[in-house]
Amino acid sequence: MVKILIAEDSNVDAKYIESILSDKEYNLVFAKDGEEAENLLKQEKFDLVILDVVMPKKNGFQICREIKKNDETKDIPVILVTSKSEDADKFWGKMQGADEYIIKPFEPIDLLVAIKKCLKK
Repeated sequence: MVKILIAEDSNVDAKYIESILSDKEYNLVFAKDGEEAENLLKQEKFDLVILDVVMPKKNGFQICREIKKNDETKDIPVILVTSKSEDADKFWGKMQGADEYIIKPFEPIDLLVAIKKCLKK
């Protein structure tokens, strides 16, 4: 079963993502902030990480960069899901190593397509 870490500080957004993925064959693990996500990544193995960018303690850009710099986690695909919609934000996300960048609000299909693309790599 595919194990996905979802780091999202908004309960509403976390529930939305969960509602999209709950009927799929995914094991979902949630983190409320960047530090919790970072700790979970050290303790468990994940097949995919979905990160909000604007979170307390550590933001999604920082976590993404750390994932991609670490030899043990660098091959884990990362999807950034954020309200930061400027071209510069998207560019910065890609520079941090993000495999996909989704702007909130988004349709369920946007997330499902991004996940499918990431898991095929």
